[in-house]
Amino acid sequence: MGYDYEHFIVGIDDVGVATVTIDRPDKMNAFTYGMERDIAELMWALDGDEDVRVIVLTGAGRAFSSGIDLSQGPQVFSEEGKDDHASTTGGSSESLPERFGWWRMATPIIAAVNGAAIGAGLTMTLLADIRVVAQDAKLQFVFTRRAMLPEANSTWLLTRLIGASRAIELMLTGRRFDGDEAVAYGIAAKSLPADEVLAHAQELARDMAVQCSPATVGLTKRVIYHFLGETDRAKAMVQETDLVWWTGTQPDIVAGVMAWMAGKDPQWKMPKHPDVPEELRFFD
Repeated sequence: MGYDYEHFIVGIDDVGVATVTIDRPDKMNAFTYGMERDIAELMWALDGDEDVRVIVLTGAGRAFSSGIDLSQGPQVFSEEGKDDHASTTGGSSESLPERFGWWRMATPIIAAVNGAAIGAGLTMTLLADIRVVAQDAKLQFVFTRRAMLPEANSTWLLTRLIGASRAIELMLTGRRFDGDEAVAYGIAAKSLPADEVLAHAQELARDMAVQCSPATVGLTKRVIYHFLGETDRAKAMVQETDLVWWTGTQPDIVAGVMAWMAGKDPQWKMPKHPDVPEELRFFD
């Protein structure tokens, strides 16, 4: 399957790791409305491709993304700007969970934050599942300094990800922090020199693609995100356990155990979108 977009480069390796590069380096990979439309379409297309096991998202040049392209000035956020956004992206606010609810994807997403991630460029990384960050990356939830509110579902997720106190401090002040701080705060999994970020993310992705069942990776991801909004712990335990027993009857459990016993790489049988019985499908 081909993926042809003006500002996104897509490469898929031999084990099913798709690397998506935001390719507008002369503008620090700032997002236009058209790019917003394209990245949503592209990511869902990759999730629908059973040969793609993991997605790595990174930026070309020295930045991951500087956020929304503000070259038009404040009118980007005017009523006309809102109408232009809706007509270009093909969706209103109500459609955002459908287009950017990447937590519902079966495919794990690793953000390889190779440089600056500012505003929407940073909140986009929160739509990924794992973040690997350049040690000296300039990171900033800059919104209050531009008289805007944080977006991309970040006000919902960040408090759950790193705790309310730190999330409130970062979002209210809009101050800058770096990759090492992002790891200390719990936003990122690892910080590295900038020139090592992408290679590390791809190495991690390749290990997942080979060693982890795509079916249970996808199920685990969606169950985790579902339970972020579940307040009944006992209910969650019952639902989780019933799904565990179901996975134990599927072909990949045999492939995984036998490969471990033989000291070989597993040969997974199940797709990343398995046919889970309706009575067990409590997650999105």
